Amino acid sequence: MKKVVVLGGGFAGVEAAIFLRKEGFDVDLISPRPFMYIYPTSIWVPVNEAEFSDVCIAMEELEKVHGFKWIDDEITQIEAKAKRAVGKKGEYRGDFLVIAMGAGKMKHEGNEHYLSICGDPDEAIKMRDAIDKLVCEKRKGKIVMGFGGNPKDSTAVRGGPAFEMMFNVHNYLKKKGLRDRFELTFFATMKEPGKRLGPQALKMMDLFFSKLGINKHFGKKIKRFEADGVVFEDDSKLESDFTMFIPAGAGHEVFAKSDLPLSEAGFILIDEYCEVKETPGVYAIGDSAYIEGPDWRAKQGHIAEVMARNTANNIAIASGAKVGKKLSYLPHLNIICVMDSGDGAAFVYRDDKRGLMIPMPIVGHWLKKAWGWYCRYSKLGKIPRLPGL
Repeated sequence: MKKVVVLGGGFAGVEAAIFLRKEGFDVDLISPRPFMYIYPTSIWVPVNEAEFSDVCIAMEELEKVHGFKWIDDEITQIEAKAKRAVGKKGEYRGDFLVIAMGAGKMKHEGNEHYLSICGDPDEAIKMRDAIDKLVCEKRKGKIVMGFGGNPKDSTAVRGGPAFEMMFNVHNYLKKKGLRDRFELTFFATMKEPGKRLGPQALKMMDLFFSKLGINKHFGKKIKRFEADGVVFEDDSKLESDFTMFIPAGAGHEVFAKSDLPLSEAGFILIDEYCEVKETPGVYAIGDSAYIEGPDWRAKQGHIAEVMARNTANNIAIASGAKVGKKLSYLPHLNIICVMDSGDGAAFVYRDDKRGLMIPMPIVGHWLKKAWGWYCRYSKLGKIPRLPGL
């Protein structure tokens, strides 16, 4: 039985390990986290609508259900041509190597002065505690939330969770009867955040901000973060008692010192079948990879899972384990999400033909809750998986 080494335990890595096992490979999954973190539903931890454990799936349970081997280690070096990875505890080799380590983050001066819903998982708990302290002790204040972009790669952006986090905090304060005592401001470095979703969505987002009384601060580059606010390139300052920020993605620092071919932003260059260019037998998926496609393209969890499933199929073909057609991720490029607000949601969809944003009061929130439940229990094999999901 041929061995595949998978680096990373997020959506892409876990999905790859599951489907590689289905193809009959011996699979080692290397990840320093003892759980898979469900980032899309972690937005509810800071507003006390979910416990931290609700958004984690234990790696030991996934290992037991699907038959791969989870190894608790952090990768520090990759020698792609040798299909070798080195961690803090050991080194790993396989007949094939799948890189799914996610991305790094762009650095800003004063990073210690904000928390991120897309950062280390424990930041969600820190956000909950900071917001609770502000609500329970001060009972008033200024809350600022936003996201940044990477000029070298337009896909390296996570705007959706920032919108969701702001809307959920608005709803949380409203339920507490304190919304009128807090000034909420959403900021972004680009002039039209959300533009990739299409003109209808952009217009609707603007209406949401106006209706909910959320201030906007768009189109200025960040100079630094401070304990009491955000300073921009023109030295203007957005005052804040609590700041949530999602920095743009960048290539993982381990990639920079490897022999992997990289894009200008540091992401791994792959072909449409997810195989690393000029490096046979090595694949990169999810946020680790440079994604080709239209200007509006975005890195999302469902794209990462498509890449993972395709990679399992393509490795099976490359190894001679089966005969078939290699699968490309390109036909699957779209943006799809349920943007939650705590008391409802909006269904968002974008492809080459259209961009839609459909409000779903009340039911949308429970639809996303249902997806979170489905994500957990389908991955644990307790309920059937829907085709393609």
